[in-house]
Amino acid sequence: HLKIIFRPQSPTPPIYGARLVSHILADPELTQEWRKDVRVMADRIISMRTRLRDGLLTNGSQKNWDHITNQIGMFCFSGLTAPQVERLKKEFSIYLTSNGRISMAGVTSKNVDYLAAAMHEVTKE
Repeated sequence: HLKIIFRPQSPTPPIYGARLVSHILADPELTQEWRKDVRVMADRIISMRTRLRDGLLTNGSQKNWDHITNQIGMFCFSGLTAPQVERLKKEFSIYLTSNGRISMAGVTSKNVDYLAAAMHEVTKE
């Protein structure tokens, strides 16, 4: 129902994004600033991946977590099983997809150590 109401109000919202991108890429100064911003975001995610892997090892994990830093992008397939993910939700209030996919954009310098400790706890055997 909301879609029916909203559609006439904003005929083609995707065009705004395309116009914005076109504007940025047409201006060399804006393009340079955008590339810099993207690099900052990518470096932050890479840093969080490294801190997560190192945190797991610091917590005493004997598992190989190199796949966390070998992957690229905003999402990380952790290798956690559905029961381990369920424990993260119930015991630590950490939410990720049931197949163990973590949104690295949500991992911050303030929560990465907590995440590492929780992941270690649910993967101990």
